[in-house]
Amino acid sequence: MRTRNSLTGQDAGEIMQACKEEARRNRWNVSIAVVDEAGYLIHLERLDGAGLQTPEIATLKASTAALSRFSTKSLEDMLTERPSLGRLPRRLPLQGGLPILFHGELVGALGVSGVKSEQDEQVGAAGLARFHALNP
Repeated sequence: MRTRNSLTGQDAGEIMQACKEEARRNRWNVSIAVVDEAGYLIHLERLDGAGLQTPEIATLKASTAALSRFSTKSLEDMLTERPSLGRLPRRLPLQGGLPILFHGELVGALGVSGVKSEQDEQVGAAGLARFHALNP
C-alpha cells in the first residue's frame, strides 16, 4: 500500500491568500482556483471586479495543469507543434495554470484568470512560493 501526499484545505487557503495579496498589490481583478491532483476544485475565489467568465477559465487552467502535470504556458507553447493538444477535454492550454508539486509529487494545481496571461501566472507564482515556503 502506498501513502500519498495531498493538499489540505489549509494549504489551499494559504495559496489563495498569497495569490490574492499579489493580485491586490498590483490592482488586478482576477479569479483564482486551486484544484487537487485530479483537477477537482478545492477553493475558488473571484475578486471584486473580475470578469464574469474568469472563474471558469481559472478552474480550467488549474485542472489542465493538474491533469497534464505541466504549466499551461508549456502546453500553450507545445500547441504550435501539436495543435491537437487544444482539443483534449477539460483542458485550456493558456498561460496562468501551474502544477503544485511536493517533493516531486503532484498534489494539485492552481489557475488564475483576469489579466494578461503573464500577469495571471505572476499571481499564481506567488501562491506557489507561499506553499513551498510553508512546506519545505
